[in-house]
Formats: sequence, structure tokens, C-alpha cells
Amino acid sequence: MKNIGLIIITVLILMFVYGGIMIVDETEQVVIVQLGKPVRNITEPGLNFKIPFLQSATVFEKRLLEYDSAPNTILTEDKKNLILDNYAQWRISDPLKFMQTMRTQALAQSRLDDIIYSSLRVQLGTHLMHEIVSTLRDSLMHKVTQNATFTANDYGIEIVDVRIKRADLPRENEQAVYDRMRAERQRMAKQFRSEGDEQAVKIRAETDKDREIILADAYKAAQEVRGNGEAKAIKIYAQAYQKDPEFYEFVRTLEAYKEVFDEKTKLVLTPESDFLRYLKEMK
Repeated sequence: MKNIGLIIITVLILMFVYGGIMIVDETEQVVIVQLGKPVRNITEPGLNFKIPFLQSATVFEKRLLEYDSAPNTILTEDKKNLILDNYAQWRISDPLKFMQTMRTQALAQSRLDDIIYSSLRVQLGTHLMHEIVSTLRDSLMHKVTQNATFTANDYGIEIVDVRIKRADLPRENEQAVYDRMRAERQRMAKQFRSEGDEQAVKIRAETDKDREIILADAYKAAQEVRGNGEAKAIKIYAQAYQKDPEFYEFVRTLEAYKEVFDEKTKLVLTPESDFLRYLKEMK
């Protein structure tokens, strides 16, 4: 009988020890529950103890968790609907508070839908669509993350980051937006063409002005050269005439014949005309 009692006592001690020892992994955090009420957190990895049969351990994830929402519609400041597909990374920062308020990760994901969507609606609703899509996206997401984390702290949740995966217009608005974009591009193209035509007119006018100046300068230079040449020619003729006036007159008369007489010219002169003097002398 003593041996049986000793065995029973040993078994009970082993069960007590086994039930009271637990090992917390580095990826886990534990809430100790006593008689259905959370009593303490265990957030550090290692060997820990609890009261067997009186206390139980509820394990929660310590690593970052992913939240991926369904696309939602946001109304921007310029009254345009924008369909946002966003995601977030979050963690359980206070497992005891998390257990008291959320209980499970599935319920937390549902609550995050409301928290993040509300923060997105408040922040994005005060900005224009093009700011959300391009210029201010990073700063807006930082504000959304801050505001959502402030609200989620009441549930023992820390929201690390919120990001937009995709931002689209509703299908019924796409064509109107494309039409406005096309009209804007056409307006800009028309403006550029008008400015180009104006510049072209200025360039042509300037070119015509330069052309006239160049032609005038060239004509002036040509007239000067021609005047100088004629002056020299007259001087040469005068010198030749002084040396032999009769020969000079003869040569000039032959040149006149060459210029006047051809196959198509009909010249009517009297026999006494001085112009025919050398022709009469050749008979």
C-alpha cells in the first residue's frame, strides 16, 4: 500500500510540475489567465511558471501581422470618388489589453477595418485627388499610420505601417476623367502651337529684315564697285582719246555698230548721217 501511495504522490507531483512549467518561444507572448480572468503578461522568451490547474496560458503572436482590406471608396476634397486598396502591418503590443478587448486575431482584423478606413477617410478627404495619387502619398500614409495607431492602442494593438496598393477611379468616372485629360492636353497643344506660330512670325520678320539689310548693303557695295570701275574706264577712255582721238573714235564707232546691227535690227538713216561715215569710207 505504501508503494502505491508513493507512486500516486509522485505522479501528482510530476503532473503539478509539468502543468506549472512552460517555455515561451521568442515569436510568442503569453497571457496568464486565472479562473477566466487575465492576470499577467509574459513577453520575454524562456522558461516560465504558472499555477497548475488554476492558471492557463493563452499564446499570441509576437511578430508583425499582415492586414489586407477589401477595396473601399474614399471621397476626396475635390469631390471625386477614389477606390483604395490598402494594406497594413501591425503587432500585438499589449497582449493583456488585447485579450481583454479583442480576444482573437480574427476580431482584431475586423476592428482594424474600421480604424484604418476611418483614418484614411479623414486624412484623404482633406486633399485633392492628384495629391493623394502622386505628390503627398507618403506623408499622408504617415499621418494615417499615426492616427490609426493612436486609436488602436486602446486595444493593445500597434499599427506599424499603412500603405496604398492601388488607387483607381470608379468605372463610371473613368471616361469623364479621360475626356478632361484629353481636353487639357489639347488645350496645351493649342497653346504651344499658338506660341510656336508667334515665334515663327517673329523669326521670319527678323529674317526678312536681315535679308533686306544684306541686300541693301550688297547693292550699295556693288554700286560703289561699279562706280569705281566706270570712273576708271572713263579715265582710260580719256587717256586713249588724248593719245589718238581719231583712232579712239573709230574704235568706239565699231563697237556701236556691233551693239546696233544684228539680224533682227532694222535701222533707217539718211545717207548723210554721221553714224554711217566709216561704212561709206570703206567703199
